[in-house]
Amino acid sequence: MNSKLDKLLPQVKRCRLCEDQFSHSPRPVLQVNESASVLIAGQAPGAKVHTTGIPFNDPSGDRLRTWMGIDKDTFYNDAKIAILPMAFCYPGKGSSGDLPPPSICANRWRTELLSAMPNITLTLLIGQYAQKWHLANNKQSLTERVKNNDYASSLIALPHPSPRNNIWLKKNAWFEQQQLSKLQQKVARSLR
Repeated sequence: MNSKLDKLLPQVKRCRLCEDQFSHSPRPVLQVNESASVLIAGQAPGAKVHTTGIPFNDPSGDRLRTWMGIDKDTFYNDAKIAILPMAFCYPGKGSSGDLPPPSICANRWRTELLSAMPNITLTLLIGQYAQKWHLANNKQSLTERVKNNDYASSLIALPHPSPRNNIWLKKNAWFEQQQLSKLQQKVARSLR
């Protein structure tokens, strides 16, 4: 890692800015390296990820790796893939799934961490929170953003790979039928 990330990462790992918002202790989970070429911009860790401290160590991660066409070794190779969620800690359970990621993480850390990773050539925007931050001027719905992906772009909008999103995936079968091969090709090119 470069000196910027060497200084930043320990600070992020010790971060407790959101502590008063949770009924559990914060545990920042992310994967960063200055040489990474692919960035996964997710939402926030789920309960299992909070427990293990390993990003996307759950059924969402299994599906995301399948979508990307890569194995676990590649996925967890921080020299190739950075994982930077919008919030680094599990936000807790809400009435219909996990709570939204608190914006305090992105407000405090995101720009600084992104600037410390100059080799990113592809950013996968997982879900609406990452898309709204990275595509601030894009007023389309998540479905429209995913449908209108330009695979020549460095920013690719994806639905969340959570099993809770199976209804969306069933209603929008075109995503897996028409876009996954393009996504896999784009990921493979970016990892070369």
